[in-house]
Amino acid sequence: MPAASSTVDLRALSPRRVCLIKPSALGDVIHALPVLATLRERWPSAHFSWVINQGLVDLVRGHPALDDVIPFDRSRAGFGPRGLALTSRFVVDLRRRGFDLAIDLQGLLRSGLMTFATAAPVRIGRADAREGASLFYTHRVSSDASHAVDRLLAIPKALGARDGSPRFDLAIDDEDRQWATSALAGLPRPFLVLNPGARWLTKRWPPGHYAEVARRAVGRFGAGLIVVGAAEDRPLAAAIRRELDPLGLPIRDLTGQTSLMRLAAIMERSDLVLSNDTGPLHLAVASGARVIAIFTCTDPDKTGPYGARARVVRTGVWCAASCVRRCDRMECMDELSPDRVWSVVARTLEGDRREVA
Repeated sequence: MPAASSTVDLRALSPRRVCLIKPSALGDVIHALPVLATLRERWPSAHFSWVINQGLVDLVRGHPALDDVIPFDRSRAGFGPRGLALTSRFVVDLRRRGFDLAIDLQGLLRSGLMTFATAAPVRIGRADAREGASLFYTHRVSSDASHAVDRLLAIPKALGARDGSPRFDLAIDDEDRQWATSALAGLPRPFLVLNPGARWLTKRWPPGHYAEVARRAVGRFGAGLIVVGAAEDRPLAAAIRRELDPLGLPIRDLTGQTSLMRLAAIMERSDLVLSNDTGPLHLAVASGARVIAIFTCTDPDKTGPYGARARVVRTGVWCAASCVRRCDRMECMDELSPDRVWSVVARTLEGDRREVA
């Protein structure tokens, strides 16, 4: 394995072809978007490619700072004959593109191997990369920052990029915006988007809590309600609707009906998004939406919504931010009551109403 190079001045680099490697997940890719925007400003004439999992391609395709998307079909890349053949073709494709610079923004073994496979003479990654990924870099960048966005932006800074406000550009097209307009037609304003899903059970604020906040938002502000999520979140949406439908409240259930960019377009049109700590939360931030994030088992200082339009309501129980995926006690869900979240939602919507007036 080649040793890290000490002879290249990173700040003096002027690469022609740059490969950014950040395959997954949704929130993590969004956290990396400011790196692309910052490096495009640093090297306006360079050709930028992004290696990303097949299912997330739409998130970066059409991005104004990106020239090329390199999909990686992780679901088919295994140790069987077909998987190995697919991986071999992927590696050959990476190598033939002639990258001058490869940057691993993921920091895991798979992404480290991808970085090495580019054969770029300069390969950069984070010093805190895991699973031995840093063995494949020529340069490692350290950061004392807490939040993931700031840790990633340490890499452009090491490459001579200027400091500035991080930009989360999304390529939402007119067709997606038109779809969102049609999907929300007839709902009263303000639009309150509810995102009750999350892969971890310990991140899922109860549907009944969401329903209670939604009921109050309709009663006080006349809000129109939109429930979003993946197809697997339909039972959560159904639980919310079981409490709200008998009251005749204005609600639109879009779970399982949106692509990534259609979901972004919905959030872009919203007046407020209420969400657990999950990928769509960060998609809402990138769309420019006003966001209130509910945090139980994870740490918002490290992976929370980024920017001035986002607020966090976090639990205060003893095990907060423990990153435990399953728990028999779930004390946080009682402690983080609808009353606590409603007070933040009400202040936010009241502020919006005063601004409009």
